[in-house]
Amino acid sequence: MLDTASPFHSGEVEAQARSGVTDLASRVGKFIRDYMPDQHRTFFASQPFLVMASADRQGRPWITMVEGPDGFVTSPDPRTLMLGTEIDPRDPLADTFATGGDVGIVGIELATRRRNRLSGIMRSTSEGFIIDVRQSFGNCPQYINERDWRRTEKAPADAKTSKTLNATQMTLIRAADTMFIGSGQQDDHDSPANGYDASHRGGSPGFVEVVDDTRVRIPDYSGNNFFNTIGNLVKNPSVALLFVDFESGSLLHLSGHAQIDWNPENPQETGIHRYIDVTITDVNERPGALGLRWEADDKPARQLSLVRKVPEAEDITSFYFEPVDGRPPEPFTAGQHLPIEVSLGPSSTRVQRSYSLSAAPNGRSYRMSIKREAQGAVSRFMHDVLQTGDVIDASAPAGDFGLPGKDDPVVLVSAGVGITPMMAMLQQIVLDGARRPTWFVHSARNGSTHAMGDEVRKLAQDHIQTRLFYSQPRCQDRIGRDYDVAGRLSVRDLLDLNTGTEAHYMLCGPPAFVADLRDGLETAGVPAGQIHFETF
Repeated sequence: MLDTASPFHSGEVEAQARSGVTDLASRVGKFIRDYMPDQHRTFFASQPFLVMASADRQGRPWITMVEGPDGFVTSPDPRTLMLGTEIDPRDPLADTFATGGDVGIVGIELATRRRNRLSGIMRSTSEGFIIDVRQSFGNCPQYINERDWRRTEKAPADAKTSKTLNATQMTLIRAADTMFIGSGQQDDHDSPANGYDASHRGGSPGFVEVVDDTRVRIPDYSGNNFFNTIGNLVKNPSVALLFVDFESGSLLHLSGHAQIDWNPENPQETGIHRYIDVTITDVNERPGALGLRWEADDKPARQLSLVRKVPEAEDITSFYFEPVDGRPPEPFTAGQHLPIEVSLGPSSTRVQRSYSLSAAPNGRSYRMSIKREAQGAVSRFMHDVLQTGDVIDASAPAGDFGLPGKDDPVVLVSAGVGITPMMAMLQQIVLDGARRPTWFVHSARNGSTHAMGDEVRKLAQDHIQTRLFYSQPRCQDRIGRDYDVAGRLSVRDLLDLNTGTEAHYMLCGPPAFVADLRDGLETAGVPAGQIHFETF
């Protein structure tokens, strides 16, 4: 683990504090590691490209996309990533790749909406490049627009450099629903948070505003509250942007300086908390730079009608949707999430979110059980505005969080609204005949926040062992009836279940909850490949 009290540098801490986020290091510090979990190593090794941020010899930040043949990314150990590829000399970071230095990386799978990030130190070798990892963590799938990729012949042309955007480049930015941002800082001595960060940003087409030929405005939505990008910009306003022409494989690199608008007066849509205003100083356009092409899912979004709305607990409500066209919903596996798109008002931009499906496939409907978040524009809309008969749009379910092989024992472990994918898995296990050994372990504050408790009891019966923890039980909550243990769920509680050495642990909840249990299980000798997790 990181040998520092906090994985965040002073700029990130300042950004967190300015946004009302306090004590984040103690709550999620273990979620940020100084090595890659096996799931991340496998993920990176399956990617056809990586997005990488660093600076050139003049100190200007740039962010680029590096591609290679199948299998060009490998990970010989948890602290090392190797890239077997060559860098085009026209890439603005070509010299940096040759000489080495700090680098930030985001791996993103647009087709499945998965992404993971890391930072480290890069060095060149005779066979490609090696990245020594300093920090590694996963990201949620919000704001990722789905695309499938294919390979084609690469036909790069000379780079076009300038100090301002031309009309074609401004048109590309205005039409973009995806971009990448690079930032970095070096002021905190010996901090693992030093170096560069590469991050993804997404939204509806046009979410990035082109103010003029040297200025763009980027909205900042709610996220994981780490504030890696914003925190870097607090300390060092130098910034890099990357826009991809997914049809032609062209890359538009921008370098400049950023200013944070912490309290925008008239945000262009609900859910924008702040803006990143970028003044562009350098432009590098590389036509046909990539041998990859992407296509958006040509399936039109399905319209879903809300047929039932059921309160489950304090601030948690289940929403039942059926397709408007009368055909069965898209198939999915228990544990996946549903990408939805809603309009928050008559003049509002459409907003995308993803929520875990909380019931197993039934061929008729989807169920999402959503917590109303005070700062969550879409969750508040779903709870406060959406009524039976209203219609939303949805893409096909996605995600790779799900049950392992059919006979493997599983321990379903959740906290708070993290119970949602576990309910779908529990239903699926019962539908399959409850053949596999199963434990259902859930932690809630008390009976007012405990969602779907009666449903769990009915599903479990004599086939599935349950263990319920209330951290702050009320006087009306009865031990043995409503819950089993007063106190917080710990890794010792999981180990005391005596599930055997073959059990797979499925974890879902806040980052701190997941990180603590994951680390404790690994320390106790549970193989990393038997620990699966999702955070919110």
